[in-house]
Formats: sequence, structure tokens, C-alpha cells
Amino acid sequence: MNEPTASAHASSTSIDLSIIIVSWNVRELLRRCLQSIAAGMGGPPADSPRSYEVIVVDNASQDTSAEMVRMEFPWVRLVVNTENAGFTRANNQGLRLARGRYILLLNPDTEIVGDALPAMLTYMDAHPNVGGLGPQLRFPDGRPQSSRRRFPTYATAFIESTPLQRWFPRARLLQRYYMADVPDDQPHPVDWLVGACLLLRREAVESAGLLDERFFMYSEELDYAWRMRRAGWPLVYFPDAVVIHHEAQSSGQIAAERLILFHTSKVEFFRKWFGRRRGELLRWFLLVCFAWEWCVEGLKALLGHKRPMRLARMRAYARVLRSGLRPASLPAPAAGQPDARLDETR
Repeated sequence: MNEPTASAHASSTSIDLSIIIVSWNVRELLRRCLQSIAAGMGGPPADSPRSYEVIVVDNASQDTSAEMVRMEFPWVRLVVNTENAGFTRANNQGLRLARGRYILLLNPDTEIVGDALPAMLTYMDAHPNVGGLGPQLRFPDGRPQSSRRRFPTYATAFIESTPLQRWFPRARLLQRYYMADVPDDQPHPVDWLVGACLLLRREAVESAGLLDERFFMYSEELDYAWRMRRAGWPLVYFPDAVVIHHEAQSSGQIAAERLILFHTSKVEFFRKWFGRRRGELLRWFLLVCFAWEWCVEGLKALLGHKRPMRLARMRAYARVLRSGLRPASLPAPAAGQPDARLDETR
């Protein structure tokens, strides 16, 4: 499969920052996110000392998110999809519209703290060799959230997010992967960053191309960082900027689908970069893990331990097993752009 290209990017960069938010059924969090952007940037675009735009791509939400944006944030450029195009394809819609020198991919379940965005822009202006920058993510209660990573090895794939991680949480492979040996209170280079808030230099985006739409959701930021590093653009973790991340507020609404999306995308990443055979071996290993989990939950249900929860988990794991964690279990990318309507009625 050929890599996506960035040929559809805007031809001119007339503003400092384009902020792209893909939203699905998280109206209240999206409202708080947009409010925090305006507060952090010194006001809406017309009043801000920094020129910026916000592009919200709504993936066919059923909670009146789009109507809320129209009514309360008239300065937001709104794209309304008539179907859930997926996180990656929807971000590409935003990338095609973005006009900024910098592009921020931002989750709707985030809140900008203070002057995080101007601080990130200032750092990028001062370091023209850096392709991307990620802030320190925190949980709503203020605890730091793990967001910086080294690239996974093939062995890492068999431990991270599998039962083996629960059994061996201090495994050396995991410590290396999560960069536990590097203090998290100073800026430093990283291999990749969790994509909840990722600031990208336009030139780096043009070098790497658009996000790979074979990843409906999950692993897209890992794949993108891999490609960006191959194009010669390093990434940096920047803890001087802080962003609150509520985490998995969209995908968490559908537990079984989240498991399928996460692990199928993981298999696709390793199939793409490590070879088909290794990808297939990983897929079968993960299926064995889910079969094991189904049996464990079944035994606990038979013993009467939190039976409703155990049965719900068994149903979720059964759906994962039926999916086979094959690419066909992911929504297929459409030819061209998703069916969308650009709201230009402001």
C-alpha cells in the first residue's frame, strides 16, 4: 500500500497555528476544550495576540455537539461528517484545510492549562529543527499521565497491553518503552508521543504526508512519528506546557469496539513495519490472550464474584475473538474524502 501524501495541504501559511479537533459524542468536554483554547490564546482568533484557527471535525455525533459549536463558538470552522469517518480520516480532513505554520492535533477531551499553547509555539520557533512537540499530560486530579515513549521493539508488542504487563509490570522492556529512566520534568527528545495534544511543524507534516488511514483509531500517532523520524524530523517532550487529558472519553463509550480497534491497529502497525509474518504471529498471540481472559472471567462468574461485571467482560472478549483482530474488522477507508459538509454559514 502506498503512503498517503500531503499534496492537498493549503498552499499558503497565513496564520501561526491551526488547531484540529476530531469529536464524537463528547459535547460537554468539547465545550470545555474550546473554552480553554480561547483562554490560553488570549481570546478568540479575532482578539488573540497570536493568529490561529480552530477546525472541529464532528464524526456524526448524536449529542448535538455540532449545534453547540455553531451557537457558542462562531469563530470555529466546523466540518460535519454524516458518518463516523474514524479518528485518522477525520484528522486528515482537518489537515487538508489547515493554513497554519504549525498544526496542533488536539483531542476534544483535553483542556489547555494557562499559556501552554503560546509556550509550545515559542519553543518551536526557537528550535527550527524540531518536527513535533508534546506537552506534559495530566489526569483531571493533577497526576502526571504517561505520554512519552521510545519506539517499541517486536518483543514489546507481546508485553504492552497484554496480560503479561499485569504479571510483569516492572519488566525491563516496559521500563525502556515508557522511558522510566529519563526524568519527566525537563524537555528532551523522544521517539513518539501520545497524540492527545501534538504540535507539528508544517514542513514536517509535508515531509511525512497525511496520517495513514488504514489505522481507523489508535497507533496512528506511533506510525506518524515513525515516518516523521524517517523523514529527519525529531520530536520533543515539553513539560513546561501542561494539558489536562480526560482520556478515552470517545472510544471508552464502546468497550468491545475499543479493544478491537486498539489491538487490530497494533497488529497493523507491526505488520506494516516488521513484516506480515510477524504481524500474524502477534495477532494469534493476542487472540490467545483474549481467550485466556474470557476463561478467567468465566471462572470468576461461576464462583459468583461480581457476576454482572464478569459476564459483561466475557461478552466484550467474545466480540474481540469473533473479530479475529483482522483488518476487515476495522471500518474500511473510503475512496477520497469522507462524506462531509463544511459549515460555512457563519
